[in-house]
Amino acid sequence: MIWLHDVSKYLSTQIGIKEDYIFRILITVIVIILIKAIKKLCFHSAKFIKNNKKTYIYAQNIKVVVNVIEGLLIIFIWDDYIKSFITLISFISAAITVALKDLVFNFFAGIYIKVKKIFKIEDRIEINGFKGDVVNINAMNFEALEVNEKEENGQSTGIIVTFPNSIVFTYPLKNYNKAFKYIWNEITVRVPLDSDLTKTKNEIYRIINNIDIIKAIPLKLKNQINQVSSEYRIYYNKFEPIIYTKVVENHVELKVRYLIHPKKARYVESLIWSRILYSYHNQEIELYKSEV
Repeated sequence: MIWLHDVSKYLSTQIGIKEDYIFRILITVIVIILIKAIKKLCFHSAKFIKNNKKTYIYAQNIKVVVNVIEGLLIIFIWDDYIKSFITLISFISAAITVALKDLVFNFFAGIYIKVKKIFKIEDRIEINGFKGDVVNINAMNFEALEVNEKEENGQSTGIIVTFPNSIVFTYPLKNYNKAFKYIWNEITVRVPLDSDLTKTKNEIYRIINNIDIIKAIPLKLKNQINQVSSEYRIYYNKFEPIIYTKVVENHVELKVRYLIHPKKARYVESLIWSRILYSYHNQEIELYKSEV
């Protein structure tokens, strides 16, 4: 550690800051770098655990332990100065908060967004009844391209809406791309009670599984879930399209569930319905006609 004292002494003479401060700063930087390296090493070792649940629990426990150790080490390094530092920060924060409350709130909310990565550019989000694709993130606000809510899987309206960063602390936020890119989408196909359900389901499965966009997603999602298993407790028992059956009054509802990118959902849904109608006209499946 002698070299560290020598470096601190040299920097002190160059920039005019007390040697003790510089020494503690250097130690703190070294501790943070080492802790980050340990975290990465531990998270990398978690990938060798085959069970997703155990991987998640292991990673979260490691994160808590390492973060506690990091905090304790930093407190130990700055113990002599921490009380006066907290007092100084309290006075400064109070004065700024009174004068520039909203600006300060938005600024720190912006740091929170960047650090926690609750969303990023191009993510589709929904907050306080608004749905859109994030196009810009600033220190004080973020902007999103509005998506038409009249359609379940709406497309862009071309309108850019600006939000203060602090809104993320006020309302729950949905992120359609967080952790992985794909979401589950459903369409409902209504067929007569006396129709051949086995034949109908097989035809719908054939239609779904012959759409290249859908066919490629299950493997991609499996890989993405494996990559984030140390951060999120997310798992699916089934990745391929599935059809659920429900009898409703005088007809049968077939709930067709499949994975899709949220920005392509409307296009794919239209493609599916076009092929279903084609099969209907070729008498390969029956569709329920409501009695007026």
